[in-house]
Amino acid sequence: MIKTLVLTATIMVSGTIFSQNLKKVAYKDGTQKLNGLVTSNAGKKLPGVLILPAWKGIDDEAKMAAAELEKQGYIAFIADIYGEGNIPTDNASAGKTAGYYKQNYEAYQKRISLALEELKKSGANPEKIAVIGYCFGGSGALEAARGNMPVVGVVSIHGGLAKDAARMNEPLSTKILVEHPADDESVKPEDYMQLVNEMNDGKADWQIITYSNSKHTFTNPESKDYNPVMAMRAWNHTLMFLKEILK
Repeated sequence: MIKTLVLTATIMVSGTIFSQNLKKVAYKDGTQKLNGLVTSNAGKKLPGVLILPAWKGIDDEAKMAAAELEKQGYIAFIADIYGEGNIPTDNASAGKTAGYYKQNYEAYQKRISLALEELKKSGANPEKIAVIGYCFGGSGALEAARGNMPVVGVVSIHGGLAKDAARMNEPLSTKILVEHPADDESVKPEDYMQLVNEMNDGKADWQIITYSNSKHTFTNPESKDYNPVMAMRAWNHTLMFLKEILK
């Protein structure tokens, strides 16, 4: 237990220190200003990872992930999905804003595509790019796959798995890893099975890893539901997947 707590503290301190090296990147969707963050190794010819943050926008978990990915030899770019002036301040506004993009998936896919372009401009090898996302961003990672974006793999970390039943199942060319907390009350069993059917119908290269004793935000050190053991396993699974497809 003590060892786990020390490890958690180390991750948080390390992430905070390294996240200070993230550089702001201003870009636009029409007239809407967007403010992303990129790691300090931008400009080098390296594999790239796009990070899609949770429902309140760019947060410490996304920044820690970017810092750790830079240490692993990736250029990481954190997308701004909502845009300047639209960042939620509480759970109610986060639910409303995230809900808009879930319902208007084409708008979500467009914001993801714009961030991918910024990642490429930052020097990432366009042939070696992956997307990872947390919570709302995990839903976005699946949308990147559904949109057949030019990425070799996506990782959905405690993301929403549902898709409007009116949407047809299409071919899925990118590799998909879903990291799913076993006790996530926000994911209905039918949503889980619908995703499995969708990936099978799409003839995808897919894998779902389920983490025991884990609720929705199990990977976030700031959450009351943080499970440090399972969070570390999930991160190691993410790194293993990225190494396989990007290096």
